[in-house]
Amino acid sequence: MKKIIIKILLLCIFGCTSVFAQQEPQQSAWHGFVKHSFVFEGRQARIVAPQQALPGNPWVWRAYFPDWHTDMDSILLSRGFHIAYIDCGDMFGSAEAMQVWEQFYDYLIREKQFSEKPALEGVSRGGLYVYAWAKRNPGKVSCIYAEAPVLDIKSWPGGKGKGRGSDADWKKLFKAYNYTEEQAMAFADNPVNNLEVLAAYKVPVVHVVCERDSIVPLAENTAVLEKNYKKYGGNIRVDYMTEGVNDVGHHFTIKDPEQYADFIFNHTIPLKQTLSNEKFVHSYGSLNNTFYQVEEKKELTVAFLGGSITQNPGWKDKTAKYLQEVYPQTKFHFIYAGIASLGSVPHAFRLQTDVLSKGKVDLLFVEAAVNDLANQTPVAQQQKAMEGIIRHALTANPYMNIVLMAFADEDKIRDYENGKTPAEVALHDQMAKYYQLSFLNLAHEVQQRIAKKEFTWEADFKDLHPSPFGQEIYFQAIKALLKKAGEEYKEEGLVPVKLPAARYKAAYDNGRYVSVDKATALKDFSLNANWHPLDKGGTRQGFVHVPVLESGKAGASFGFSFTGTAAGIAIVAGPDAGMIKYSVDGKAAKTIDLYTQWSGGLHLPWYLVLADGLPKRKHILKVQIIAQKNKDSKGNACRIVHFLVNE
Repeated sequence: MKKIIIKILLLCIFGCTSVFAQQEPQQSAWHGFVKHSFVFEGRQARIVAPQQALPGNPWVWRAYFPDWHTDMDSILLSRGFHIAYIDCGDMFGSAEAMQVWEQFYDYLIREKQFSEKPALEGVSRGGLYVYAWAKRNPGKVSCIYAEAPVLDIKSWPGGKGKGRGSDADWKKLFKAYNYTEEQAMAFADNPVNNLEVLAAYKVPVVHVVCERDSIVPLAENTAVLEKNYKKYGGNIRVDYMTEGVNDVGHHFTIKDPEQYADFIFNHTIPLKQTLSNEKFVHSYGSLNNTFYQVEEKKELTVAFLGGSITQNPGWKDKTAKYLQEVYPQTKFHFIYAGIASLGSVPHAFRLQTDVLSKGKVDLLFVEAAVNDLANQTPVAQQQKAMEGIIRHALTANPYMNIVLMAFADEDKIRDYENGKTPAEVALHDQMAKYYQLSFLNLAHEVQQRIAKKEFTWEADFKDLHPSPFGQEIYFQAIKALLKKAGEEYKEEGLVPVKLPAARYKAAYDNGRYVSVDKATALKDFSLNANWHPLDKGGTRQGFVHVPVLESGKAGASFGFSFTGTAAGIAIVAGPDAGMIKYSVDGKAAKTIDLYTQWSGGLHLPWYLVLADGLPKRKHILKVQIIAQKNKDSKGNACRIVHFLVNE
């Protein structure tokens, strides 16, 4: 209700019908073209229009000093480009400034039908803005032209190197960034930093500089960015100006501005149309509870549950940063529960320990489709696990919002190319529909974008563990989901979910870890309180330097008593993994090989459901190592990190 009242008041104050621009544009002449000046979200903005716009409305986005060195802009206007600008003075490319840019971009794209990929033009301190925007939105930039650009706040306005700096602006920057001086000095996301994704998106860059610049020294700014950008394969050209140089070298004459107009024109035209995220973002239910927590309670706990694609740096870190920047008044708590090699079955049994025990979770991201395929998880177990995760989470907190995600691998791409929906993706989609959750079909998005020749798997995405380029694809889909959900947020308070009947019998909806010290009747098994491999085999987070019930001797055995509908073991399956036989409640024994295709050089976390679909009562599991072993194994080891029980 508060947001509605505020919007009504704004309409009354400014007397307009648009929530974007609060006044009718004022027209004036600008170098032979028409400038439309208006107020956008309380800030002065302008659009200079060409006499005849090119199809698709290409445009240049000036970051600062819109009336400085206008020859190139005039040339582009004569060729059919628009020139846009919004005043974010004294914001120094901060996160808050980027939110203004985000809103302005949406306005120009939606309301003015401008092209999706502007060219960015950054003069002097404007460099802070264009790179801050480009690194957050690399797919929305055709090219970057920068003139004597500031690329490190320590250099300017800090003056902590060879440059003169500006004490007054340095203090203004503290306010814009909400930083102390110590925090500003430690800032690690200057334009010169973190250029991997921009380079991966092949954004071409031209800098026009003067070697004598003592305000923005070349060695602390463009030279550093040039080196870093080239290190990641980025396309950058630096041109040195020598005419019309002032005393401090920061102002100079631009030689042949037409060549820079050509640079922008040639990297913008023809306009490249990309697929919309919305086709692959399925909102079967709202995220209203999430945005109620954000907008009203000013507190949100977000959990990321997944395998190595979640554990590795990338989409989850970008998502966390995005939420913090868009909602700076909200206190966020992030639970990072990504562990390499794990899919839906491990998630179902570790959910309580690794996520729910950390506190009330408001928003849960879950990914399992890639590892479910790689681990050859039986379909029935996938069904019970995916439904179990959802039901367990929503039982723990019926106000929780859940986002399911299906990431890409080559097999899924091949399925889509052959007109088939991958089974793991279909299950995620089915569960999202049934429980009215959000679902991101990223596997289909990647396949479709490759089919449209936006990029290639080999050169750009590279692997099921995505390159920085691929991680950005994933993040931008999440961003699209969050933006859309935020815009659709209805201020109706928290609404609890009403769980429908389970689709699958005996779903793992109350999965738990049980300590290995609960084993009984130990014969040649012992508890190693701090297990780690003695060979050079790799390990996984959470499965090394932990208590392990272990034995490497054929004939070793133990018992385990539990109450529930399913039980199993979480093991480390290394180069010497053996084979076991097991029985439940004295029934016929079964044999299983603990050695996996990855065990040769890795002590792999491996989850085995040994008893399933049981009546909910007390049961006894008996396990024994047998002499037989895999031909590739070096031993008979059985190392158990957790017992698994669905209570």
